Amino acid sequence: MFEEGEYIFIADAAEKRHWIRVSYGMLKIPSVGTIDGSRFRDMDDGSTMMIAGTQFTAFRPGTADLVTSLERGAQIIMPKDAASIIMNCDVRSGDRVLEVGAGSGAMTTALIRAVAPNGTVHTVEMRDEHASRTRKNLERTGLDRYWSCQMGDARDAKIEFAADVLITDMPDPWLALDNLSGNLRPGGRICSYVPNTNQAESIVNALRERNFFGVRVIELLERNIEVHPGGVRPSFEMLGHTGYLVFGRKRA
Repeated sequence: MFEEGEYIFIADAAEKRHWIRVSYGMLKIPSVGTIDGSRFRDMDDGSTMMIAGTQFTAFRPGTADLVTSLERGAQIIMPKDAASIIMNCDVRSGDRVLEVGAGSGAMTTALIRAVAPNGTVHTVEMRDEHASRTRKNLERTGLDRYWSCQMGDARDAKIEFAADVLITDMPDPWLALDNLSGNLRPGGRICSYVPNTNQAESIVNALRERNFFGVRVIELLERNIEVHPGGVRPSFEMLGHTGYLVFGRKRA
């Protein structure tokens, strides 16, 4: 059953979402109305409820739901890329992940959901507004207890954090590699997210020069399929290039 303090969303027939924190008292939902929150005591994931004559379905959010609902400032790493980073870097519960660049906290959210409850994510960020927005987004869902952050330039900051995985979202990761690689354990994995081909080339060359294993670059494209009574076809619009994902693994 839904627990008090849990962060969920309810959706109407048009699948418009309204995010709420469960309370067993009177609960005001903007644009919907005020309801008796004790109704959530007897509801679970996927349960329906009537509010002012309209039917809503209540859901616990998945990682993609949380990522796409963030308050945004900087461009986020999209779910298609975040999922590939987590898979290719073998991020799992208990891991310690060093992240460079908080952005709006999308990748941070995905990483924490993968490492919790026994792991942690430590972020190095240069801009106060990015760190503040990420903290706000994580506090909204209670994920901030698995996160730490330090302000500084990853190219020369002193970082006291031993990592299983290193994720960078910065324009020149090759310039930070010598400073960061000492924090990554032997056998640990790295992913650098960069938007341009010249950046991808530079970080690939830097990783190969430092004898990283299995260095490769991928790009992911996502296209929806429209399903209608009259036929099925690819959507005219698609989520095309967002960034290049550069992977490698540290040798001892």
